[in-house]
Amino acid sequence: MVLETNRLVNGDSEMSLHKQSHGVSRNGIIGRHESLGSNGTRASCSYDEISGDEDILTIHSRDMNGTMDVDTFPDVVVSRKTKQREMTSQDMYNNQDLFDDDDDDSDWEPLQKRVHIMKWFCTNCTMVNLNDVVHCDICGEHKESGILRHGFLASPFSQDAGVTEVQTQVKGRNKDTYVQYSSSNSCTAVGFDERMLLHSEIEMKSHPHPERPDRLRAIAASLATAGIFPGRCYPIPAREITQQELQMVHSLEHVQAVELTSRIFSSYFTPDTYANEHSACAARLAAGLCADLASAIFSGPAKNGFALVRPPGHHAGIKQAMGFCLHNNAAIAALAAQVAGAKKVLIVDWDVHHGNGTQEIFEQNKSVLYISLHRHEGGKFYPGTGAVNEIGTEGAAGYCVNIPWSRGGVGDNDYIFAFQHVVLPIAAEFAPDFTIISAGFDAARGDPLGCCDVTPAGYAQMTHMLYTICRGKLLVILEGGYNLRSISSSATAVIKVLLGESSEFEFGNTVPSKAGLQTVLEVLKIQMHHWSSLESSFAKLQSQWEAYCSENKKEQIKKRRKTAAPIWWKWGRKSLLYHLLSGNLRVRSTAAD
Repeated sequence: MVLETNRLVNGDSEMSLHKQSHGVSRNGIIGRHESLGSNGTRASCSYDEISGDEDILTIHSRDMNGTMDVDTFPDVVVSRKTKQREMTSQDMYNNQDLFDDDDDDSDWEPLQKRVHIMKWFCTNCTMVNLNDVVHCDICGEHKESGILRHGFLASPFSQDAGVTEVQTQVKGRNKDTYVQYSSSNSCTAVGFDERMLLHSEIEMKSHPHPERPDRLRAIAASLATAGIFPGRCYPIPAREITQQELQMVHSLEHVQAVELTSRIFSSYFTPDTYANEHSACAARLAAGLCADLASAIFSGPAKNGFALVRPPGHHAGIKQAMGFCLHNNAAIAALAAQVAGAKKVLIVDWDVHHGNGTQEIFEQNKSVLYISLHRHEGGKFYPGTGAVNEIGTEGAAGYCVNIPWSRGGVGDNDYIFAFQHVVLPIAAEFAPDFTIISAGFDAARGDPLGCCDVTPAGYAQMTHMLYTICRGKLLVILEGGYNLRSISSSATAVIKVLLGESSEFEFGNTVPSKAGLQTVLEVLKIQMHHWSSLESSFAKLQSQWEAYCSENKKEQIKKRRKTAAPIWWKWGRKSLLYHLLSGNLRVRSTAAD
């Protein structure tokens, strides 16, 4: 395992291996550069651009142990005063030469001033915007919206309205709810710990990392403002998972590599998978919460639960951390449920990216059925795995079910259609004792990475469809999702289903897109050899597909006939034009030698 780290000198962070300098222009700090002297000292030069009239250049010297060596390379401070004091009439008289208009100024050049383009990053989607606009050009969120204080219930079009106005908007909606539900009589548990917010990227690159602490803040703010948590759900105490529990899923090498990051200020497993000194603890807390929620739901007081955790986990494999993921939370929860007594566990992963780590861990295990719905596009979409023919190995063929979308923009209808014809029939035949949802909300409408179109109502409907399996023993684990408004509204809709609320929208006779129907047929054609319940569905959909193709062909013929030349042109002076328009005559062009 390759672990890229930043060099440390007595606890001070230096530049990362893949960046030799850094700068933040908007705060006035231009940069920091360091070099190693010939005598083993480390010289650092800091350039500070003062907003007033004074520029200061400070040079420091440090030895390799980080201590100041005054004798070897004493500190030098050079100051240049540029303040211009006011001149009196007497001063002007005594310094007339300063105002001599006869001087040759042919080589004069105006003062070159550095122009700083002021920018701001959208809190909701992290996209960059110029300072002269107050709404994000991508998602429309206001520059100072209250999404981190009130979640998706805050207005996206104006500044933070404050607690009073937002609470007034939801007071009537939740008035009866507060009386009917309380954390003491709720059967829905939520796993959350603020220490997971300490996991963050130390050095911001071109824009904020999409997997950021604000993701949890926005969801937690939405639940709190709506009176759901705290309120209608009850918390479970946080616990850091043990090394022995982690080794049931991951190799010792992987566990030790993640633990090593706790002694490093900033590090990277892959160019997009970061860690800081708090990341290992956050990953242990996330895994521990998922394991304890699974145990509590299967054999304890909870009926279902939601793991509000990060870092996410479904890309983390047996030996590697990748795709923002350190430990595989869903896999750890599945094994915890089996330790508690579950014989068969179903994992449904609706994150827009394929859960390659979860598939790798269970691809030889017939006691865990893994079903993933994700963008694939012939392997061109990250991480490139999850093709329809990846069905499991070593006698567990059919226990990995991949539904790989061939394009972006997939919405509610395609997902619900796949649930109706693939997910639910296979789940019913498998008959699990426990169900886990790897709930990435990056297929949601507005997500900058997923670019799909699933709505909160769509996520609520899918949750409701899975809720009937296993007598409601259902654990939802947060994975991806990087638009704060999308993930907070979607997570809230899912938790409302866990609390027993019916979906606001009903999906009746769902009509999929042409690409969606084609993907479902490809899945059924392969998986029906392993799940007999799919045979009738495949035959019915195949006939529908053939009818659709036949009808589509007739429509194309009609369109061609409408644009065809009149039949009498065939024998008249326009015969050449007739044959050209009818496609019977092809014009060939020869390239010049």
